[in-house]
Amino acid sequence: MSPTLRSAVDVAAGGKTRAVIYCRISQDRTGAGLGVDRQREDCEALAERNGWDVVEVYVDNDVSAFSGKKRKDYERMLADLQQGTATVVIAWHTDRLHRSPTELEKYINVCGKHGVSTHTVQAGALDLATSSGRLVARMLGDVARHESEHKGERVARARQQKAMAGEWAGGIRPFGWGVPTGEMKKKTDRKTGEEVEVPELDMLKAVSEEAEALRFWTDEILSGGSIRSLVKWCADKGVTTTRGNPVTHQDMRDMLMRPRNAGIAVYKGEEVGPGKWEAIVDEAKFRAVVAILSDPSRTVNRGARPKWVGSLLYLCGRDGCGRGMTVTMSGGRSYPSYRCPTGHGGGRRAEIVDRYVEDVIVERLSRPDAHELLLPGPEDVDVSGLQAEAEQIRQRMKDLGGLFGAGQLELAPFTEGMDTARAQLDGVTRQLARAATQDPLVGLVGAPDVRKAWKALGLERQRNVLRALVEVTLKTPRPGRMPDGGYFDYGAVAFGWKRGTN
Repeated sequence: MSPTLRSAVDVAAGGKTRAVIYCRISQDRTGAGLGVDRQREDCEALAERNGWDVVEVYVDNDVSAFSGKKRKDYERMLADLQQGTATVVIAWHTDRLHRSPTELEKYINVCGKHGVSTHTVQAGALDLATSSGRLVARMLGDVARHESEHKGERVARARQQKAMAGEWAGGIRPFGWGVPTGEMKKKTDRKTGEEVEVPELDMLKAVSEEAEALRFWTDEILSGGSIRSLVKWCADKGVTTTRGNPVTHQDMRDMLMRPRNAGIAVYKGEEVGPGKWEAIVDEAKFRAVVAILSDPSRTVNRGARPKWVGSLLYLCGRDGCGRGMTVTMSGGRSYPSYRCPTGHGGGRRAEIVDRYVEDVIVERLSRPDAHELLLPGPEDVDVSGLQAEAEQIRQRMKDLGGLFGAGQLELAPFTEGMDTARAQLDGVTRQLARAATQDPLVGLVGAPDVRKAWKALGLERQRNVLRALVEVTLKTPRPGRMPDGGYFDYGAVAFGWKRGTN
C-alpha cells in the first residue's frame, strides 16, 4: 500500500493521519539561522494545513548530518517508525534528514517497509514507495552532500590563505588574545541555532591579564616548574580556559606549546611564518619551553604530589643503600619522618631535616662568593641568527610542500627533504632553548634576603634548587643526647655539593 493510499485509508477510517516532525540545526545547512524553533513552527504549519496529527517531534541540535556524528533523536525516530508510530515524516528540507547516501538508503528501506511518506516545507513531498520518488530523494541527497563538501573546501582554502598571511583563521578564542572592540556582531548560537549579538573581538591584540599569565607560566617552566603546579595555580587563582572550563594538564601543555604565543602562524600543525598578532612570549623562551616539554628524558612524577622538600631526593646513607627517602608517619602516627622505602633503619623527623637543609642552603647562597655557583650564561648563543635560520628552514619546508602539491616533486625526495628540514629545525630549537632556560639558583643568589626569596619559591622550585645545588644523604644517627642537649644528630645529614664547595 502506497503512503498516499494508506493516509487515505486512515482518514476514511475516521482517524487523522499520524505524523512526526524531525528538526536539526548545524553549521552547514539550507535554512541556516532558522533555528530549531523556526523549523518546528514551519513543519507544524504544514501538518495543520494537511490535517495531520503530530504525535512526536524529534530534535537533534547542533549535529551535522554530513559529519557522520550519531544523531540520537534521528535514530529514535527510525525505531519509532518501525513500530508504526506514524505514516508521515515532516522536515523543513530533505537535507535536515540526511546527507549521507548510506543514511538515505536505510531511511528509504524503513519508509518503504512501513508505508511512511516524507513531506518537507521547502522541497515538497517525496513518495519513497516509487522508483521516481527514490530517484528524486537520492538526487537531492547528492546535491546536499556536494554543497557540504564544496563548502568544506572553501572554508579550508580560506583558512589556509589567512594562515599564510599571518591572520586569525577563526575558531575558539585562543587564551591570551581577543580584546573587545566595543562593537557587537551577530552570531549563530551553537545550542539554539538562533542569532544572538556578541562583542566583537580584536584577535590581533593581547588580553593583558591572560598575557601576563602566559608569560608567568613560561618562566615557571624555564625555571624548573611543572605543568601540574601550574594547573594548581590556575585552580587557586580561578583562571579558566576561554570556554570557562577548569584548566587541565593537557590544556596547560597545549597552551604553553602554541607557536602563536611567540607570534608564529600555523597551518595544519606546520609553522608557516610570522603572524600579525601581538607576540606574548619571546621566541627564544617559547622554543625553550617546547624543547623542555618535548624532551623524552624529562622526568614526570605522575604519582602523589610531593609535600616535603626532600621526598625521594634525600638519599639513604645506611650501608651504602642510596635509595630516595620517603615520608611516613611515625611516633604513633603523630609526626612525619623520612624513612628508607626498604624499611631498614629508623626515621628522621621531616620538619627538622627540611629546616636544617634550608638553613644550610640559605647560608651558602648568602655568602659573597655565591655568584660563583651560577652556571655560565649563554653568551655564545646567537639568538637573532638562530631565529633567522629557523625562518629559512620553515620557508624551505613551505616551498617543498608547494612543489609536492603541484606535482613537481616526487614523494621520496619530498619526504627526505622534509625529514632533513625537521631535524635541522629541531637542532635550532635546542640551541635557542639554551638561551632561555633559567638556572634554578637565579633569584636566590644576590637576593637582599635569601631566606625570604627561598620561601617565596614554593615547594616545586625549592626542590629544583636542591636538585641543582646539593645531594643530601641521611646517614645512621648516633643514639642518645647530642652535645647541644637535643636528640637530633645534625652530623648524620651529609651534604655533597654539586657546585662549588662548602
